[in-house]
Amino acid sequence: MEDTLITEYAGTRRDPVSRYYQYGGGGVRVLDTKKMVKRLYLFDPSANIMTERDPRKQETILRRFIFDRYGMLEETFAFGERPRTFRYEEGGRRIAVREGGDYGAVGQVIAFEDDGVTETAWGRHGEIGRVFQFDPRGESITIRKGGYYGDIERTIVFADRGALLFRDPDAFLQFLVFTEWSGKDRDEHTNDRVAEIRREGAPAPGRSPFAFTRPAAPGKPAKIQGIRKDARKARGNEETADIDFIADADAPAARDSRGQRILSRQSREIPFEERRDRDGTDGLSRGRSAEIPLEERLGSSLRDNEPLSRGKSAEIPLDERFGNSERERGKKLSRGRSADIPWEERRGGSDR
Repeated sequence: MEDTLITEYAGTRRDPVSRYYQYGGGGVRVLDTKKMVKRLYLFDPSANIMTERDPRKQETILRRFIFDRYGMLEETFAFGERPRTFRYEEGGRRIAVREGGDYGAVGQVIAFEDDGVTETAWGRHGEIGRVFQFDPRGESITIRKGGYYGDIERTIVFADRGALLFRDPDAFLQFLVFTEWSGKDRDEHTNDRVAEIRREGAPAPGRSPFAFTRPAAPGKPAKIQGIRKDARKARGNEETADIDFIADADAPAARDSRGQRILSRQSREIPFEERRDRDGTDGLSRGRSAEIPLEERLGSSLRDNEPLSRGKSAEIPLDERFGNSERERGKKLSRGRSADIPWEERRGGSDR
């Protein structure tokens, strides 16, 4: 079987390529964007076994996948990683993924439908996590997040109608294994993309990305400024170099009363007259408020007092408003509970 190159895009086909897969009769090689082998899977058709090998030491087995009529068993040889089992249900129309072996908890459910293959996390009440949509012509598999109309996560493009090969449950499990992204794979891909962007955005040699600099005169390269220039003059070796420099930095530095060089003038050295009369005029400016006529500024306070409204309470008759208080005055007050206590008992408490 001739090897087929499968291209994976980080999104649609318009997005950058994220990985390549070299698929053949002997196995699958997972390549990065530089065509370097990142993972290696070898087939053993006689035993229905696929093994993941170390690309640098192919004799080292990292994982083993055993296929049978019940599904697939994943065996891992790395410390801390739990094995998984993929078991067929409903005549192969559904696959239950268990964490930790045949008796582990169900982690995911993979269902084969007419429009694609759905992947649902257990306990999500039927909410689809990912969908694998097969192109009707067999040219690609589109992986969407959240459902059939979710965002496109990846697009895997095949040649010669190769996508239809993985529509079968056994082949789909194989496809699911060698196309999955681990946390380490994602970190490496992100670091590679960051390094590539930095290389593309790096400034040209000899140019500073931190300041706007004055171009040197044609045919006259800019001289090295500052201490390096003074040191070369002292050695009698006047050298020039085509480097950037900021024009304002060439101005001579000010000196204080003790003759020491300072980078800027201090406010205590600026005369009061110079600070007050910077525009050459005496006194303070009138300000914009002086242009507003007094009538406009104070007119609101000089207007005649406007009559106040009577308010809604004025419509309530006086008898209705004060009748309750007059009726209360005519009522006889109750004796109260303290009147039932004999005078001697109340007074006796203070004599003791």
